[in-house]
Amino acid sequence: YGQTKLIGEWMIDNQITASQMRGTTFNAVKLRYFNVAGAGWNELADTAVMNLIPIVLGRLKDGKAPIIFGDDYDTPDGTCIRDYVHVKDLAEAHIAALDYMKAGGTTETVFNVGTGTGASVKEVIDTIAEVTGRDIVPDMGERRAGDPPALVADVTRISALLSWKAEFGLEEIVRSAVEAAGMLPELD
Repeated sequence: YGQTKLIGEWMIDNQITASQMRGTTFNAVKLRYFNVAGAGWNELADTAVMNLIPIVLGRLKDGKAPIIFGDDYDTPDGTCIRDYVHVKDLAEAHIAALDYMKAGGTTETVFNVGTGTGASVKEVIDTIAEVTGRDIVPDMGERRAGDPPALVADVTRISALLSWKAEFGLEEIVRSAVEAAGMLPELD
């Protein structure tokens, strides 16, 4: 996955170089998304099971326990840590990048789009349990090949050059995803 994203960045760089050789201008900014999650609106629920939050919600809907792939990583609770960014924050990052380009920003810049903080798999599942009002006991699986212990965005550049900062935290991301999935608990 990471390799294909890097190849995409190389293609953008090649287009910039080719346009310069032709005496034209091709402007681009490269955004590196971290784990995009949550829902901006309920009708735009993330139904693709491509990251942890919709995977866990899907398993809960199917009456199955979520699976944690490894609990022996060198992290505080032994589970992998990832940087989750709300889809609304991602949209705002795109607007900030467009404004940056419009103001004459350089095209050689890559920006990480994340929060700069991470949450472990266990923390995400615990947050889903809290928001849904369910007692969730995950199954423990073996580590997946290639999973690093932690991946968290360095947001220094996007903050400095685009004045962009994620506004939503893990609880808000999970709450929006749970609500969009129709899984909020009934209030008495």
